[in-house]
Amino acid sequence: MKMSSLGDVIHTLPALTDAVSARPDLRFDWAVEEAFAEVPAWHPAVERVIPIALRRWRKQPLKTLSGTEWRRFRHELGLAHYDRVIDAQGLLKSAFVSRLADAPVFGLDKHSAREGAAAMAYQHRLSVPREMHAVERTRQLFAKSLDYPVPGNVGDYGVRDAMPGTSEASQPGLLFFHGTARKEKLWPQSYWVELARLAETKALKVWLPWGSDKERERAQAIAEQSANAQVLPRLDLRGIANLLLEVRAAVAVDTGLGHLAAALDVPAVSLYGPTRTALIGSYGRHQSHMVSPLAGDNAAAADAQMAAIQPEAVWAKLLTLLSEA
Repeated sequence: MKMSSLGDVIHTLPALTDAVSARPDLRFDWAVEEAFAEVPAWHPAVERVIPIALRRWRKQPLKTLSGTEWRRFRHELGLAHYDRVIDAQGLLKSAFVSRLADAPVFGLDKHSAREGAAAMAYQHRLSVPREMHAVERTRQLFAKSLDYPVPGNVGDYGVRDAMPGTSEASQPGLLFFHGTARKEKLWPQSYWVELARLAETKALKVWLPWGSDKERERAQAIAEQSANAQVLPRLDLRGIANLLLEVRAAVAVDTGLGHLAAALDVPAVSLYGPTRTALIGSYGRHQSHMVSPLAGDNAAAADAQMAAIQPEAVWAKLLTLLSEA
C-alpha cells in the first residue's frame, strides 16, 4: 500500500508493472487515500481499490474508530486473503494500516524508511538506498518483497494504454499546473502571464485547472491578462488525465499533477526551486526539469529560488521538448 500523496501514489505504479512482468499471475489490492482512489484503478494489475480517509478521520480519531466508515474499511480489508502486504510508504500511518491485513508485511528497514519507527510494524524489513529516486526505491522494494530481479529499464507506469484518448495530441494547447500545496513552491503569477503570452505567439491555447478557491482566483487572474488562456471548470483526476491526453504539453510547479503528466507520457516542463529532483522530480520520458539557478544556495529563500526561473527560459525549454517529443 501507498496511501498518499498523489505523487507518491503515482511513483508506485512502475513497481506494479515490473511485478506483473516478472510474475504474470500476480494481482494487487491497493489501500489508498480516498482523494486518489481512482489512480490505482487505472493499472491493469490492480483488482480492487480500498479507499481510506485517514486525512479526514484523524481530525476526530475517537469518533472514527467507533464509526461506520472505519468498520467498513476494516471489512473491505478483510474480504480477501493476502499472501503478502507491502507498505511502500514507510510512514507510521501506513505501517499501522498495513498490520490490519492478515498477512506478512514487507517494508523498508529503519535506515531506509521515511519514518524509521515504521519498520517495527513489519515482519520483513528490507534495505533500499535512500539516495535514489522514489520510483526506483519502490521498484527495488517490490522486487525484494516478491522475489524477482529489478529490471534495468526505465520504469513503465503501465496506465497510458488503459486511458481513453487519441494517440496524437489533438488540441494545439498547453496545460498550466500553477497550483501546489506548498506556498514557497509557487511560481510568480506574472510569470505565468508572460509564459501564456509566449505561447500565444505559436497559436497555442492555455488551459488553467484549479483545485481550491485560491487556485481558481489565481487562474482567473492569469486568464484576465492572457487572451489565449481559459480557466477550466473544476475537474477530477480522470478529467485532468483525459485533458492531458489531448494537449501538446504541460508546464507544472512541484505538484502531483506534474507526476500525472509523466505517468501518461505527456511532455512536461516541471519547475523546481528547493526540491531535490534526483529523488522526487518528475520521472519518465519527455520530462524536463527546470531547476532554479539559485537551487542549492542556502541563503536564497524558496520563493526567491522560484522567482529566479525566468519565463523566457521555460519557454525555450518547452520548445525544445516539443521538438523532441
